[in-house]
Amino acid sequence: MLTPEGYLAFGRFLLTIGPSAMVLLLLIQGIKEQRPDIVDAENRAKPIHIKDLRDHYDFIVVGGGSAGCVLASRLSEISHWNILLLEAGGDEPLIADLPMLYPVFQRSPWDWKYWTEPSPRYCLAMQNQQCYWPRAKLLGGCSSINAMMYLRGNRRDYDHWAELGNPGWNYDNLLHYFRKLEDMRVPGFENNSYHGYGGPISVESYRFPSPLLDVFMLAAREMNLLNPYQDFNGPSQTGFGVPHGSLRNGLRCSANKGYIRPVWRRRNLDILLNAFVEQILINPKTNEAKGVLFEWMGGKHNAIATKEVILSAGAIASPQLLMVSGIGPKAQLRKYDIPVLKHLPGVGGNMQDHISTTGAIYEINNTITGDHLSVIVPEMMNAESVDKFLHGADSFFYSMPVAEVMGFWSSKYQDPKLDWPDVQYFLGSISYSSDGGMIGRRGAAVTFSNFAETLEPVLYKDTFIVTPLVMRPRSRGWIEIKSDKAKIHPKIHANYYDDPLDMAIMVEALKFGHELTQAPILRRLNATLNIYLWRNCPEVEYLSDAFWECMARHYSQTIYHPVGTCKMGPYSDRDAVVDPRLRVYGMKRLRVIDASIMPTITTGNTNIPTIMIGEKGADMIKEDWLKAKRAF
Repeated sequence: MLTPEGYLAFGRFLLTIGPSAMVLLLLIQGIKEQRPDIVDAENRAKPIHIKDLRDHYDFIVVGGGSAGCVLASRLSEISHWNILLLEAGGDEPLIADLPMLYPVFQRSPWDWKYWTEPSPRYCLAMQNQQCYWPRAKLLGGCSSINAMMYLRGNRRDYDHWAELGNPGWNYDNLLHYFRKLEDMRVPGFENNSYHGYGGPISVESYRFPSPLLDVFMLAAREMNLLNPYQDFNGPSQTGFGVPHGSLRNGLRCSANKGYIRPVWRRRNLDILLNAFVEQILINPKTNEAKGVLFEWMGGKHNAIATKEVILSAGAIASPQLLMVSGIGPKAQLRKYDIPVLKHLPGVGGNMQDHISTTGAIYEINNTITGDHLSVIVPEMMNAESVDKFLHGADSFFYSMPVAEVMGFWSSKYQDPKLDWPDVQYFLGSISYSSDGGMIGRRGAAVTFSNFAETLEPVLYKDTFIVTPLVMRPRSRGWIEIKSDKAKIHPKIHANYYDDPLDMAIMVEALKFGHELTQAPILRRLNATLNIYLWRNCPEVEYLSDAFWECMARHYSQTIYHPVGTCKMGPYSDRDAVVDPRLRVYGMKRLRVIDASIMPTITTGNTNIPTIMIGEKGADMIKEDWLKAKRAF
């Protein structure tokens, strides 16, 4: 039920969305007419028609996301193998190329629109106390709708995977794949041994920064917090700096753009879009995967694989597909009369995500020039910005204000000498108050009532946000099916803050973020926390640990990094779903290759690690089937 203030917030939302929608329509039409580089008509993949489906394929890849695109590209390098890539969504829309517009795709037709189960511990400011979890439904997967942050994770993440019983997954072995996928284009990084050149994923700096980028960097310098290498993928991860992005000529470089568009014409690669896989076809006598059942344009179809079926459907859909196909915890399967082909208790478990807090919004006052330093969307999203973009000039649409500066920091619960930070920071020049609730509020599912009470007081004011993320949460969530049908979304038990240490780390992170705002440059701008956030818990002492905990529980938000639900591990690990070569335990000719295989979540954004998993997985398949003695 909306409060009177909530109705006012809803009205302002409607007033904002109309003009912005007109700008988007103008932009889309202009791109069609004046930006052939974005339309890219010659290189966009043209899917086959269902009547052209072959009688059988060597490999079927389920899911055309960050890992699936890699697999389809790399496996089709072997000319005598036939590959089928099945993607439930369509191609990338034109505006997906524009970095600034990535949040537009949340709760859109290109999003699966998942919700977590309600909880009294987190997402308290959100609708029904549920967290909204965007997941991509298009070719390129989440690499086509994410914020394009180019991060590999920490050396120790992968060394830990190896220590858990996964040989070959240590950092020194994986660096080859990180370099292989990369085309580093940032000036100053030429001939850097940590980076690759000429790979499918281009790496650049984001264009069109706000004036706050320099302010944030000066604040970090004043607090002696700068990363000495200005490279989170180099010798040391700790410190603050300007992030790199998966970008090509300032525009998104998705796995689709990097891996599929250059190769889709190969005669041995078939791509079928809008094909929803409902079940893995398995011979119950031999537990051998022989193909998949999928829906296309309302009809049911089978596709047959003579070598392997590879699940690359992501951390939610991959375990769900295993379960509806008879592989998973037997209690869940029997509940829906699914024949148990293989009892694997770990399927759907071990779920991890980088929980963030998005409520720490600070108002500033630029008395020097009087100009806004942050991004105020109605001031920037206009016909002038569209015209500049269409004519090749740097423009608002190239920007990434959600994380102008990034930082990695070790709380008191983590030894800083290890250079394995347990907190990541986004310092952003845009906040919930910057766009009238049109995109940020809607994407996070903050209620209109909460928005009116706590965020409207700083609506369209000059603000910035400090967003901390807990990097290696101790809490574990799980996926639980609600039906034997793959089209019925499963229950997502995020289980954030189940382990109290996760909340303790978040409180320390919010306190340190507040300390950062006391840097001399930010004091000169009179950086002041939005005090109206106190209305969520007026009974606690302002700026106390309880105050920060209240903020964390109300403005909990995924940073879109769910992983771990088909855990990789040795046979001795009862929760492992796949072995270190990503083969599903107890099954034949079935692998999972995507973010769900991560035993533990990486330190930083997970898209590039997922692409790396695709690269390594493709090589392991080649080794197993070609019996090659050379390294690929």
